[in-house]
Amino acid sequence: MKKPELLAPAGSMESLKAAICAGCDAVYLSGKKYGARSFATNFDNDELIEAIKLCHLYGIKIYVTVNTLIFEDEVEEFLNYIDFLHVNNVDAIIIQDIGMVDLIRKTYPNLELHASTQMHIHNLEGVKLLEELNIKRAVLARETGIDTIKKIKNNTNLELEIFVHGALCVSYSGQCLMSYLIGGRSGNRGACAGSCRLPYDVIRENKKLNIGHYPLSMKDLNTLSNIDKLIDLNIDSIKIEGRMKRPEYVYIVVALYRKVIDEYVKTGKINIKEEDIKELKKIFNREFTKGFIFNEENNLIVNEQKPNHQGIEIGKVIDYKNNYATIKLTDDLNINDGIRFIDEKDYGFIVTSMLKNNNKVSCAKAGNIIKIKSENKIKNRTIVVKTSDYNQLNEIKQKISVKRKVNIDCSVYAKIGEKISVTYKDNKNTVTVFGNIVEKSKNYPITKDKIKNQLEKLGDTVYQINKFSIESDENIFINIKELNELRRNLVEKLNEKRIYNIPYLKKEYSVKLPDLKQKQEINLEVLDEKIYDKLKEFDFNKIYSEIENKIFVKKMPRVINEYIEDSNLLLVGELGSINKYKNIETDFSLNVTNSYSVALLHSLGVKKVTLSYEVNESMVNKIYENYVKRYGKEPNLEYIIASRKQAMISKFNLVKKYGNNIYLLDRLKYKYPIIEKNNLMYIYNNKYEYNNILTKINKRIIVDFYSDITQTLIDFIKGVINENR
Repeated sequence: MKKPELLAPAGSMESLKAAICAGCDAVYLSGKKYGARSFATNFDNDELIEAIKLCHLYGIKIYVTVNTLIFEDEVEEFLNYIDFLHVNNVDAIIIQDIGMVDLIRKTYPNLELHASTQMHIHNLEGVKLLEELNIKRAVLARETGIDTIKKIKNNTNLELEIFVHGALCVSYSGQCLMSYLIGGRSGNRGACAGSCRLPYDVIRENKKLNIGHYPLSMKDLNTLSNIDKLIDLNIDSIKIEGRMKRPEYVYIVVALYRKVIDEYVKTGKINIKEEDIKELKKIFNREFTKGFIFNEENNLIVNEQKPNHQGIEIGKVIDYKNNYATIKLTDDLNINDGIRFIDEKDYGFIVTSMLKNNNKVSCAKAGNIIKIKSENKIKNRTIVVKTSDYNQLNEIKQKISVKRKVNIDCSVYAKIGEKISVTYKDNKNTVTVFGNIVEKSKNYPITKDKIKNQLEKLGDTVYQINKFSIESDENIFINIKELNELRRNLVEKLNEKRIYNIPYLKKEYSVKLPDLKQKQEINLEVLDEKIYDKLKEFDFNKIYSEIENKIFVKKMPRVINEYIEDSNLLLVGELGSINKYKNIETDFSLNVTNSYSVALLHSLGVKKVTLSYEVNESMVNKIYENYVKRYGKEPNLEYIIASRKQAMISKFNLVKKYGNNIYLLDRLKYKYPIIEKNNLMYIYNNKYEYNNILTKINKRIIVDFYSDITQTLIDFIKGVINENR
């Protein structure tokens, strides 16, 4: 049985050290730019160098996330950053942008690349494309079920990495524009505002259908009880989410998964105690789900009531008088714990004083009745939860303060008339140093215990002696200072071995491209046959649709588990289709924001590339101009100039719960249409947008189920067509 890599998050240096102490095999973190968690503390360049050296001393691999989309004017700075990471021996980078994948793998062939979950890899064909691109590892979409994971693992040599714990996105990662559309903060650019965690009403005909206020807020993933299934599949890396979390969270989650994995590999059994789950809940939970990976039911994967930390229930209010809440406890409570009263409006604080039998106490047990001062009036039967446990946090801090140690073996050879030699050996490396010639003692011979004691004084180093052996004569003399010097030299040499160098190699980037010409078609995408009948009189060059009984260019789904055979021209929106089909154009969901991505897609046979919604007109011009300048050829680009944009696509499905013809209604009374296609939920933006850019490239107008055929739309279409004649 293969033991998987345990991959821990690190949003700060403190969290990194907590992860190391908890027993991780690898960490992932980000610099100050290009990471999908830009609001974590993250690491500046000096801290990155320190982090890489520290991890390597412990035998821990370090992966740096550069998993945001890269705009055209950022490429030079981005590549300089990649060069910095490579020079400083990062083990791999985790990346989303397909153009940067091609640029990096050709410029730095020795630098290992991992495909971020933002790349939306969810099927075998997508993994096969990554193999062609020389990517070492795929971080599969969190929606990928265990059966699909098994199929992929059995048919690829690519390493697979699976999220097993932490926060979940409700949308397929890399396929969400909700934060960008609502507030201009792009999840694809590392600035997600968590719009899915906001309150919404699910409405039909202006009637609210949902009881809770947070219909899109996902529970936290917890796969401890199912981790054996992933280990049995020989998954290469299991990953914990949490770069925005505190060090104590990182420690407790990593340590628990470490324990469960090691025990299963050793005994073949999963042993999870109720107390373990309680500790996880205390540190952070939005309630737990086993996730789509283990086929959790649709209605069990969200927590509609609360989007924040749920803590653990510790009692109920039984009375409120004179600014004091009387609580009957069902669990322990201590001074400095954080509590929250769960009511229509939650109210919480840190406990600084409490009374039992009208006496001040520092702790209370389950079954006790206590009083706590509260300026807010609290209703009877209000549930009380503990949101932070002072003793738990202190205990974790103490554990983190004790450095993790690397076991080494020490052997000594000390014979009279020969140079003393001392060897340190870890699980991979052996270093030996030689000292002076050993002399026979005249007065005070050194003992074996004394030699052992001096060589074991490893202080603040990462090492500790596991086994010690000595071959020596009796009555020998060795100077203590010499032993200390030998020990220092050994540590230095072993450090050099462990802080390894990844061979740096830089080459010239090039790509072989077909000889395309930029077209200036006016194309229509239509999702409703009735709408098409009203628009068919217009002079469109191409019609894209999912409608089966019309002679259109077929639009393929963004999420595909089973592919059909088709040699006709297809519009595709995910990477697996690029590997599967030859006669294709690509959709906006490939997230193309730079000319390198355009070049890669054209080199793979894509006939036309649709640019991302996240680029504006000036960016479009730069992409086109730089492509022509760099490659001496024209690309074939398309830009969507009118549409109601898809805010997200989700395996979680509100239509299954509430039926058709529903909307999300936000706090500002904007309505977001929801539809179901192929058992997936699509949420659309609250408005139809027009943007007839002047750039002379292909333009597409999308008219969907929720687009009224108004005179405004008809006039817009007429204007676009007349302008391009």
